[in-house]
Amino acid sequence: MSPPKKLLLLPVPIAQHIAVIAVVVLGCLVLTGCGLGNNSLTGKATDEVEPTASAEVSGAVATIVEVLDGDTVDVKLSGNTERVRLIGIDTPEATGGILPAECFGDEASVFTKLLLPVGTQVLLTRDQQPRDRYGRLLVYIHRATDGLFVNLEIVSQGYAEALIIEPNNIYADHFYTAAHTARQEGLGLWSSCGNADVRI
Repeated sequence: MSPPKKLLLLPVPIAQHIAVIAVVVLGCLVLTGCGLGNNSLTGKATDEVEPTASAEVSGAVATIVEVLDGDTVDVKLSGNTERVRLIGIDTPEATGGILPAECFGDEASVFTKLLLPVGTQVLLTRDQQPRDRYGRLLVYIHRATDGLFVNLEIVSQGYAEALIIEPNNIYADHFYTAAHTARQEGLGLWSSCGNADVRI
């Protein structure tokens, strides 16, 4: 018969510290997701994922209030109006904005308005960095009705170029591929302007 195993008893102050750390870690995991692969607005995406156009997308539900230009919209989210910047893309500047107008900027704005009419319910998901230096939410937008990945659709149809600003890069390869294909096929701004960022 083997001798009984001894229990390791920690002094009370050490045991209390360990218990406090465990509670803090558990609380962080439960309340915020702490980067566990959840890409909703309360968590962040951590792995390259396939873009989807299915109605099974999860994210924070919001409603389109206004489309400001091709890559910036206002949404109603949890009772508040938030300015949102679609990440991974850059549409030309439209007329009437702060920056000089660029070739195909007005067309890009119209296209985004067609995809996201006022009142459209959308699902917002984020990447690593939740806001830009202007305080705008940085998100990927899917239409709630059909799961259309709006950011990718704008690039795919030639209304934007890919613009990846680290650390928000989860769909980088998809945006670059879509922009390359649109350019090769002469879609949107690529046939009308010859290049992105052409001032008019």
